[in-house]
Amino acid sequence: MNDFQLRAIKPVWAIGFDFEDQARSEGYRLVAGVDEVGRGCLAGPVVAAACILDPARPTPKGLNDSKKLTAALREKFDAELRDAAVAFAVGSVDADEIDRINILEATKKAMSLAIEGLSPAADYLLIDALQLKHVNLSQKALIKGDSISMSIAAASVIAKVHRDGLMRNYHEQYPHYGFAGHKGYGAASHLEALRRHGPCPLHRRSFRGVLPKPAVTNYSFFTDPSL
Repeated sequence: MNDFQLRAIKPVWAIGFDFEDQARSEGYRLVAGVDEVGRGCLAGPVVAAACILDPARPTPKGLNDSKKLTAALREKFDAELRDAAVAFAVGSVDADEIDRINILEATKKAMSLAIEGLSPAADYLLIDALQLKHVNLSQKALIKGDSISMSIAAASVIAKVHRDGLMRNYHEQYPHYGFAGHKGYGAASHLEALRRHGPCPLHRRSFRGVLPKPAVTNYSFFTDPSL
């Protein structure tokens, strides 16, 4: 069976090491997957992880995009990945900086911090959806990368488990908001807590839904139609 027939059989969305293998065939050795979590949240940091998998060691069976896994599986895979990876690192940017530089730039910064934290350092990057032009490494941006690249899926799990742990801890500080449950996303219970209590220091005040809408006052009845 030739390569074309194999590609025709294997779904293009199947997760695997195709992109990692391609990079290694071009001479790269330490290929890191990079992904983020928390970009769409109303509260808490945006967190990114970078992970270099060892091609000689098996990956957790069933590893996939963290959003497709149960919390129990994420915790299990996170422990296995941290033990088996060549290197992994996490970067985060808090709500104040997100408001100051915007969520896209904050996401890129969190990714950059994770990449900088790798030891040994990566020589090639596979990044979920984004390009990091300011990072001086060869890289490939993959749409839905956490569903097609094992390295990006590994990063997504590490980032998700790390951020969920942070939000559970924040729940102890700010119990009114239910962070342990919704993790800062715009759940109905979260929006109701914001309505009742207003934002806390963890909230992204530049995001719609965090601050109350300003009252609109109709001054038309003050207006003299003759003027």
